[in-house]
Amino acid sequence: MPLARLVRNIAPRWRRLPVLAGALAVLAAVPAVASVSSDPLPAPSFDGPVYAVAYRDSTVFVGGAFTAAVVDGHRVPRQRLAAFDARTGKLLPWAPSANATVRALAVADRTVFAAGDFGTVGGAARPRLAAVDAESGAVTAFQHKISGQPATIATGHGRLYVGGHFSGVDGVTRNNLAAFTLTDGRLDTGWAAGADDAVAGIAVTATRVYAGGGFHRINGTGILRLAALDPATGALDRGFRPNPPAEVLAVAAADAPAAAPSPTVPGAEAGGALIAVAMGGQGGRAAAYGTNGGNRWQRVFDGDVQAVTVLDGITYLGGHFDAACTTARNGAHGICRDGAAKRVKLAAVSSGGKLTTWAPQANGIVGVRALAASALTGTVTAGGEFTTVGGIVQKRVAVFG
Repeated sequence: MPLARLVRNIAPRWRRLPVLAGALAVLAAVPAVASVSSDPLPAPSFDGPVYAVAYRDSTVFVGGAFTAAVVDGHRVPRQRLAAFDARTGKLLPWAPSANATVRALAVADRTVFAAGDFGTVGGAARPRLAAVDAESGAVTAFQHKISGQPATIATGHGRLYVGGHFSGVDGVTRNNLAAFTLTDGRLDTGWAAGADDAVAGIAVTATRVYAGGGFHRINGTGILRLAALDPATGALDRGFRPNPPAEVLAVAAADAPAAAPSPTVPGAEAGGALIAVAMGGQGGRAAAYGTNGGNRWQRVFDGDVQAVTVLDGITYLGGHFDAACTTARNGAHGICRDGAAKRVKLAAVSSGGKLTTWAPQANGIVGVRALAASALTGTVTAGGEFTTVGGIVQKRVAVFG
């Protein structure tokens, strides 16, 4: 039983003992920093892969290649976009339809933005990028022509930031990065960041936009795979140079509690904001950096880490790995050389870089494609191609809280 609930159950019986009651009140007020439960909460299943997850309050929006949600064994039509309640698992009536795969989602106020392979959403022509009302499901007037493929989107600072593998927007040159104003939906021509190769992940904080991918240059300056950009202009922040060791597949950023530097990472940077990345490479890797690009921690797995999110200082990771290596040494096919802990498709790392005991053990070859977290609901949602979690049937979406 969670500590707070235990205190609530006991405290009324001891109200006549002021000292003990006061002690219990103090104990209940102390926040416990721990991973969410490994047991999934109720949630719909889906009949095809889920590639994108985003929260709006207690609502979870999902996008992918599915054509139906499965609730209590019954198929409910949902064409590549759907929503459910994170607390109850109830499928919601929100059901705009996309005619091809949705690969990224982001939310701003009451608008859900989607990016992917589609040409239409809700029957309206919206090639590769669309905006939908978060409550009614109606498609908005937001419409643009992207010359290429968007892969990741994020909102903040009054903008929608888009990354991927593209060369232009509405006839204006944009190399793999672009921004749109949320007020009128126009391309922000003043935000002029550009990368020399694909951008796979974007995360937004109060002061920066972080972009990760396979690039080697941003705005003509050499910067390897992960960069910090000005939210208003797209200018490169030259004070952030982390140089991750492998291609970045996803990025998450959050304020984090102060932590001791990891003894396994020379020059580790402690405390402050945390920028976490999921990577490929030999086996797969995950790492966290501070705001100056200093290492917070690094972990090695036996398969690609494809998704990352942060909640209460814990970094949650998803991918197609089966084990977390006990050291940074791995060999052919990612095999851990110095021992490993079983972590099938999902794992969590503390702010100090330690592998936590969180181990839901999902299945499948590809495993987890997307992760998102909500401080409001205290939940983490995973999407992907798994069909069981902990041996229990839970197809392609799982919520932990």
